[in-house]
Amino acid sequence: MFGRRLINTGGGGGSVNPYFNTVTYTGNGSTQSISGVGFQPDFVWIKSRSAATNHKLTDIVRGTTKALVSNANAAETTDANGLTAFGSNGFTLGSDSVYNNSGATYVAWCWKAGGAAVTNTSGSITSEVSANVDAGFSVVKGNSGPEGPFTVGHALDAAPNLYIIRNASSDNGGEWYTYVATLGANKYLRLNNPDEYVFNGLVWNNTNPTTTVFSMNSNVVITPNTNFIAYCFHSVAGFSKIGSYTGNGSATGPTVTTDFEPAFVMIKRSNGTGNWVILDNKRDTSNPINKTLKPSANAAESTANDIDFNATTFQLKSTNADTNANGYNYIYMAFAN
Repeated sequence: MFGRRLINTGGGGGSVNPYFNTVTYTGNGSTQSISGVGFQPDFVWIKSRSAATNHKLTDIVRGTTKALVSNANAAETTDANGLTAFGSNGFTLGSDSVYNNSGATYVAWCWKAGGAAVTNTSGSITSEVSANVDAGFSVVKGNSGPEGPFTVGHALDAAPNLYIIRNASSDNGGEWYTYVATLGANKYLRLNNPDEYVFNGLVWNNTNPTTTVFSMNSNVVITPNTNFIAYCFHSVAGFSKIGSYTGNGSATGPTVTTDFEPAFVMIKRSNGTGNWVILDNKRDTSNPINKTLKPSANAAESTANDIDFNATTFQLKSTNADTNANGYNYIYMAFAN
């Protein structure tokens, strides 16, 4: 274990972080095991690079074959031939074409939580949580109960800076409500939607998260008496950084300090319409990093943004409005190698 500070020793993607990694693969239309993750992942986010197909999100708390789609408010599906197993160094896929179409290229972003979920009673409702305290990441499942505000234990040792929550029921879709600390408890973004933030204090019950719980409001965020899933993150020195920056509309854009070399960056313009975008150092192995996928769209990979990943920073090198419109605020989440 790295303790509370995780050091990037990779330099350009040469090492494997024990809590986050990106892998790429080519589909074979049958079954295959994807290796090279470096650990047993507990949350895997898969997207075809070469085709316009849905993003597929699978986690250990809901279980293998249970998938959610980030680019839509569709209900959870059981993809019997999707991600079928988590392994010690990766995961196994079936023949489902969204995950494993013959000849198609894919990316999988993988996080290590805490393995099998345990019961957490810190909130007003009981939750099931897989938490990695050192990495500042947890997967949380619970049932909202009757209409009204409630709190949920996240099992981390610091208040999350960002969490993404939605219904997790096979018969119930929903928006991907996203809390970001820099926006506060009276605003939210939606991962499945390119719109700007929405003012609505009811969503988070006008309450920022604490070191033990976050707050929600049933019948605002999710349907009463419905299962929900939450992915919770806070910044960890040397490993992850969640924050914001202001665009300048120039090809010599703002430089954002992370204190580590980024391996993955997700960005969203918060006070204006703009796509969520993800860039990483496995699809691009040298600067500029520009191979872009959009969590709020099913589009194939594009080269719409230029970003340099540096030793302790990333710098915007494009005038694309999704990442660097003049005077607009952007939120970001970055992870190290």
